[in-house]
Amino acid sequence: MRHCAICGSAVVPYLTRVSDPLTHEIFAISKCKKCGLGQTEPQPADLGPYYPATYYGHRHGFTTGMYVRRRLRLLAAAMLGKEGGRLLDIGCGDGAFLLAARAAGWNVAGTERSPALARSAGLEVHEDISLLMGGAQFDCVTMWHTLEHMTDVPSMLQNIAMLLKPEGVLIIAVPDFGGLQGRLFRENWLHLDVPRHLYHFDAGALDFCLDTAGFRVERRWHQEFEYDLLGWSQSALNFLMPAHPNLFFDLLTGRNGKVGVSTRSVTLVLGSLLSVLSLPLLAAGTLLGRGGSLIVSARRR
Repeated sequence: MRHCAICGSAVVPYLTRVSDPLTHEIFAISKCKKCGLGQTEPQPADLGPYYPATYYGHRHGFTTGMYVRRRLRLLAAAMLGKEGGRLLDIGCGDGAFLLAARAAGWNVAGTERSPALARSAGLEVHEDISLLMGGAQFDCVTMWHTLEHMTDVPSMLQNIAMLLKPEGVLIIAVPDFGGLQGRLFRENWLHLDVPRHLYHFDAGALDFCLDTAGFRVERRWHQEFEYDLLGWSQSALNFLMPAHPNLFFDLLTGRNGKVGVSTRSVTLVLGSLLSVLSLPLLAAGTLLGRGGSLIVSARRR
């Protein structure tokens, strides 16, 4: 019998055929009967081949400015008006958020498994959080859609607890595995992203992980606009055009989809139409607390 990597309880099959849009390998997702955590199976021993070079930089395409401003607003709200201090962004990508936080007065550092791009922007970036251990150093630690990539979630949260100052804040954003999109689209949901997403969190599973690591959740948000909007439109396209998974997303973020002009044109037209039609669904998911994204701020108990 397989067991949950977080609470040790039994897991049961949930989604049996989930395709990696990059390699087209088939994976499954099981779900814990106790805490609700989803976990990708099998989990590759070496994830390196599943991360293309383009994964670390400019992942948000033309929406970079939008997501940076939103995350600065979330940071300000979570810090209850406290400005500045030392901030660590785990999985900082190309460093766009860190650069904006530094411009806003923060002393910043980051971690990234491929740090060259962020370092080239003049940022302090480490390849692993273990290189920073040695006492409470940070007023805030952020994980913008990175917790689901971690091979050992409990150890990661315990390390963060040691790095935070006594009144420090942890901000985590993950895809909402229990949201309307995830439940409706199932294997076609854009934000499953197996096997790079090793774990899949709904609100209960995330709360359980944080509580076990000694954190208390203070605030919640249920939307990252462009992330959630594409969750609706691209997932619908994955159902309608299974031969071209995530093509609309790739085209919008500047990746070179290897398709003909006609397929590219149809995808852009259909994706744009579906995005407009999805706006009421996006609003409904947010109001119901079942959006495509789940963001929490937490402090140590």
